Amino acid sequence: MTDATDWAERTEQTVLDTAIARAPALGWNARLVREACEAGGLSLGDEELLLPNGARDLAALLSRRHDSRALTALSAIDAKTLKIRERIARAVSERMEAGAADLEAARRCAAFLALPVNADLGLKLAWESADHLWRWAGDEATDWNHYSKRTILSGILIPALTMRWFDGRESADAFVARRIENVMAFEKWKAGKDFDAPFRKVSDALSRMRYGARDQAAS
Repeated sequence: MTDATDWAERTEQTVLDTAIARAPALGWNARLVREACEAGGLSLGDEELLLPNGARDLAALLSRRHDSRALTALSAIDAKTLKIRERIARAVSERMEAGAADLEAARRCAAFLALPVNADLGLKLAWESADHLWRWAGDEATDWNHYSKRTILSGILIPALTMRWFDGRESADAFVARRIENVMAFEKWKAGKDFDAPFRKVSDALSRMRYGARDQAAS
């Protein structure tokens, strides 16, 4: 690790600590970024270097800290001793509680990510979280299931985290339990059905077109 990388990582976490403390009063916005950086002795130039996307970069730092905190808690659990639905329920629960430790800041950040202009970032961060949780749960899929599992879990995480921040743990846990039950019922129905067949047909057709075109060019 270079000195510059080390400085950036340490400074990011220091700025994030300050932002978490000030977010309840300031909200999640450019002012929060400036005050948090200023408190750390950073100039505007330093701020632009460290957080070029301002509050969006700060939101990503918060989400990734919560991911790391959740994975630390999950590392004490042997996922193999749990059924798959229990693994996912536990993983989502730990992710919710990881964020709840910074509840007021998490609420302000959630409101920021709910803005239409930030929807892309919210989806990206949810996907990252889902990927971390599925990997802890032991998922090694590399086919379409890799993407479908993370898409489905992202669709659970976004409303679950919002409910945890604003409605409390009980409501969020109940929501997660219902959604996991729905997903498991769908997976049971899907079992034995070849949903990849249409994709294979398209892939085969494209392959024939590609190699056919190559053969024709060669002749």
